[in-house]
Amino acid sequence: MIEKMQLRQSYRNIWHTDLTNAVVADLPWCCLSLWCGPCVSYMLRRRALYNDMSRYVCCAGYMPCSGKCGESQCPEVCLATEVFCCFGNSVASTRFLLQDEFNIQTTQCDNCIIAFMFFLQQLACICSLIACIVGNSELSEIAHVISCMSNLVYWTVCSCMQTQHKVEMDKRDGTLNTMSVPPMQQMSRW
Repeated sequence: MIEKMQLRQSYRNIWHTDLTNAVVADLPWCCLSLWCGPCVSYMLRRRALYNDMSRYVCCAGYMPCSGKCGESQCPEVCLATEVFCCFGNSVASTRFLLQDEFNIQTTQCDNCIIAFMFFLQQLACICSLIACIVGNSELSEIAHVISCMSNLVYWTVCSCMQTQHKVEMDKRDGTLNTMSVPPMQQMSRW
C-alpha cells in the first residue's frame, strides 16, 4: 500500500479537470452524484472496470477487506454493498484505480481540498466528544454546526470527485464533449 502511495507521487499525468472545475466540466453529472452518490459510484466503478465485473475486487484492492468478501461469486451485490456501506472508500478506490491506470497525480489544490474535508470531519468528531463529556449545550450546538458543515463539504467533495472520474473516463472512452470552433463554411454559387 505504501509503495503504491509513493508511486502515485511520481505520476506525471494530471486529471482532465481538477476538483475546483468539476462542477463546470459537467454540472448535470455533478448534481446527480450529489443527490444519488452511491448509485453514481456504482456506475463509475463498473465503467472503470470496462463493465467487466470479473475484474471487480472490493474497494479495488486498496483496503484490507479486499478479496475477502466473496466478490468472485456475486460481484454486483458486493459492489452495491460497498457503495452503500463504504461510500467514501468506494469513491476513493475508484479514484486510485483511475490514477494507477492512467498515471494521474493528485494536484496540490486537490490535496488541500481533500485535507480540508478530513480536517472538518475530525474537528466535528472532537467537538462532539468534548460536548458529550462536558455536557455543555452551547458547545453541543457548535459541534452540531461543525458536523453539518463537515457533511456538506464531504458530499460536495465526493460529488466533485465522481464528476472528475466521469470526465476522465469520457476522455478515455472518446465520449468527452468538448466545445470547438465549427469548421469554416464556404458559400456555394448555386
